[in-house]
Amino acid sequence: MENLSAAERRRRVGVIVMFVLSFAALITFAIMAKSKDPVTFGFVLDKEWIALNQWVINAKTGSLLFSLISLAGSTLAWFQFRARKTIRLASGITGFGLVMSFLCWAASGKFIPFTGLLQGALLLSVPLIFGSMAGVLSERSGVINIAIEGQLLAGAFASGVVASLTHNTTWGLLVAPLAGAMISLLLATFAIKFSIDQVILGFVLNVLVIGITDFLYKKLLIPYQNTWNSGPILSPIKIPILWKIPVLGPIFFYQTIIVYLMYLVVAATHLSLFKTRWGLRTRAVGEHPTAADSVGINVNAMRFRNVIIAGLVAGLGGAYFTVGAVGAFGKEMTAGKGFIALAAVIFGRWSPLGAVAAALLFGFADNLQGVLSIIGTPIPSEFMLMVPYIATVIAVTGFVGRVRAPAADGIPYHRGESK
Repeated sequence: MENLSAAERRRRVGVIVMFVLSFAALITFAIMAKSKDPVTFGFVLDKEWIALNQWVINAKTGSLLFSLISLAGSTLAWFQFRARKTIRLASGITGFGLVMSFLCWAASGKFIPFTGLLQGALLLSVPLIFGSMAGVLSERSGVINIAIEGQLLAGAFASGVVASLTHNTTWGLLVAPLAGAMISLLLATFAIKFSIDQVILGFVLNVLVIGITDFLYKKLLIPYQNTWNSGPILSPIKIPILWKIPVLGPIFFYQTIIVYLMYLVVAATHLSLFKTRWGLRTRAVGEHPTAADSVGINVNAMRFRNVIIAGLVAGLGGAYFTVGAVGAFGKEMTAGKGFIALAAVIFGRWSPLGAVAAALLFGFADNLQGVLSIIGTPIPSEFMLMVPYIATVIAVTGFVGRVRAPAADGIPYHRGESK
């Protein structure tokens, strides 16, 4: 019997799960499937350079091929489960094989705009990524941020109304972070200064924002829609040369300004958190505030500032719902995206890049159900609609493996008290 550490045992269990899923895909999508109609994957959206226009493959053959790729990834993981980087590579190979095997089966005889599928997944991930960055900034400081939903909704409302009144998307983008910061100000004040339970406080703030925006929507935005709720939307910007790169160009470099701002926010969050003195102090007050205090760091002031910054980030993400997408504000239009963003933080183990990966996964699941519903597949659309939320439940329950939040997350700090 091998002597395995707890982490290695968890990785071994994860590898077993990967094997089970790969065999299930092989049997369900490849062996038992009867349809041999071709599935067509499209890779061109606009006038980008063409490496491959379309790829047509027999559905049964494609399912078999990608199921075997998934098994190959699982096998690599089995023999290299002690190496974290190899495990991540193997997990990526397995996941890719599973998704493609499923697509070959589900889209038999259909056309899948593959590049468009990925582009849509990125767009649906935008508010999740902003929200998850807000969660990382706040919780790495030691403050639980359940109020991401309220911050997103406040940003969406403020940006939609201001853009409608000014007929200018720039003003909508500028005011959205301020709206999110106002919610964060309430969170920081009551959680840090008055030591209110942070989980309960977050839910209360969410309900508060939902109530206020619903009231104003009914009393102001509906009766005077042409004035208060008919704002412009952002236009996509092509980055010269880069947008012409096959597949990747239209996905990453033919987007609106809010998506480019998202790239900057993610990069700044990651680099600042792990490469600057501010990041070291932030992690210190989230892990061991007493030790941080002993070297002269004002713990509560640091937490207060970071929670406000988190609100600015989440509020900017809220602007995507209005000026970034439809222009007009809709009742409770964030639809739980703040909670999915919080799940992405946990799923990504409180790491900025991990949270981005989780948000992209949720966004892909969300867009996939939309695409499959449009083209018509054997999977009921109602089931596909549940996928992002099922993934959220799995993430927050810790089923993906043991995750450890910052040690002082959610614990108020009072100088002179040992925690």
